[in-house]
Amino acid sequence: MCRRDDTTVVALADDLSGAAEVAALLGLPARLALRPADLGLSPAPGEAVVVDLDSRYLDEGAAAAAVRAAVRAVRAAGRVSSGAGRDADGNLAEGRAFRAVNSGAVDGGPLWFKKCDSLLRGPVGAEAAAFAEDAEVLVIATALPAARRVVRGGVVLVDGVPLHESAAWRAEERAAPRSVAGALAPLPVTGVPLETVRRGPIALAGRFREVAADGRHPVCDAETDTDLTVIATAAALLGPGVRLLGSGGLAAALGRLLTSRRPTPLSAGTRSPAAVPPSATHTPATAPTEPASPPSPAGPTAPPEATRPTATTHAPAAATAGPDATCPDTASGAARAVVPVHDTVPVGAGGRGLLVVAGSAEPVVGEQVGRLVAAGARHVVLAPGQLAGTDTVVLPAPAPGTVTVVSVDGAGGVRAGAARAVVAGLARAVSALPGRPDLVLTGGETARRVLDALGVTTLRPVGEIHHGAVHCTTTDGRSVVTRPGSFGGPDSFVRIAAALRPSQQGVTQ
Repeated sequence: MCRRDDTTVVALADDLSGAAEVAALLGLPARLALRPADLGLSPAPGEAVVVDLDSRYLDEGAAAAAVRAAVRAVRAAGRVSSGAGRDADGNLAEGRAFRAVNSGAVDGGPLWFKKCDSLLRGPVGAEAAAFAEDAEVLVIATALPAARRVVRGGVVLVDGVPLHESAAWRAEERAAPRSVAGALAPLPVTGVPLETVRRGPIALAGRFREVAADGRHPVCDAETDTDLTVIATAAALLGPGVRLLGSGGLAAALGRLLTSRRPTPLSAGTRSPAAVPPSATHTPATAPTEPASPPSPAGPTAPPEATRPTATTHAPAAATAGPDATCPDTASGAARAVVPVHDTVPVGAGGRGLLVVAGSAEPVVGEQVGRLVAAGARHVVLAPGQLAGTDTVVLPAPAPGTVTVVSVDGAGGVRAGAARAVVAGLARAVSALPGRPDLVLTGGETARRVLDALGVTTLRPVGEIHHGAVHCTTTDGRSVVTRPGSFGGPDSFVRIAAALRPSQQGVTQ
């Protein structure tokens, strides 16, 4: 697809790890904003601006309002039209390339993308309806083939099991939706079956026009990354009034289109930029899953220093050699090349410690922590009761050049309703640390609460260490890696530490 290098993309996400994932997958120079108000800063030509709406656990009205506020913030910058795309008769104009892709800010507007959870968690329908308000048509594809989550007959299948029959919603307070259309209510939608998707972009674009003419929005089946590339390409044929909504799989397909004429630092070594023709073989991939995060805490301010409880510290084990350049991301053995982040940005190994905050309760995190400790990291175990209290837990300051991993003791479980207080306490403890260590933050909610407590409002993604583990820098040069809780294989933390501290033989000295 022909395009200029001045394409502007605005993407909205409902949690921080998802926002960082999208910023990496789009393959453009990116700015990750933690406040919708920051979207009022005009995106530079050729830049992707991704905002974390922090809306995963908001009620439907508040989540829809957050989407509208973000759209207004961009519009206030003078770069967005109302999505003009109809002809004099009110029909979608045909025969035009997607000008937001092909020629940058035509009609004064960027290309719009809305990230949703591939497991359909959160107020998906309310956000989608708000996002579609100014669009001629919203093209929806929620499949994430790399995580073995596909959509067939309008139903999400997780490892072949319908979402509402799987254990994927085990941490949620309500029942999983039975279909994508059900999750998207009240948005009026029409399903687009897989056989229609596989007819190719031109035929699929025609079907999108038919659905839009009925005042509805297409929900596409997809089983492979090739399917998602076809969907993104078909959307690109409709004109500037189209918007896209989907998981990281659709973001990656969009990134392949946007970067098809140039390499980018965020995708170097990990993705092929070429668009896949509709006749290509449809082969499922495998990769890590997304997290099941606790509800969003409020994150109160830290109390005075006096009478703070202290943490339990485990001495580090002997250091071992770092990981290979590639290793499995999951038990399936699927390997990905590691982006050489340390070749593109200073990592400050000599002047800062590295703090890994294992804030997710996903089962794989325990093994990831264990391997990092075996590689020489200090392990600090925090009791849920300590963190849920009103006092701030005092953490040992990571010494320069060392690695410390902090985790929550889950042996006795976390009391129902206490998850928010535990995450808030963890954020207070990290923000109180002196010395400004570099950070690895797992779990979207944990990452957001820690950065809120530190006053960080903007991140610059600079690389992807492995799938979903996105390396960013703050405005004052601190490194921050965000990663969904259940992403990555057993060596995830070791790989991240080795990428941030490449000069060290093991994780610590």
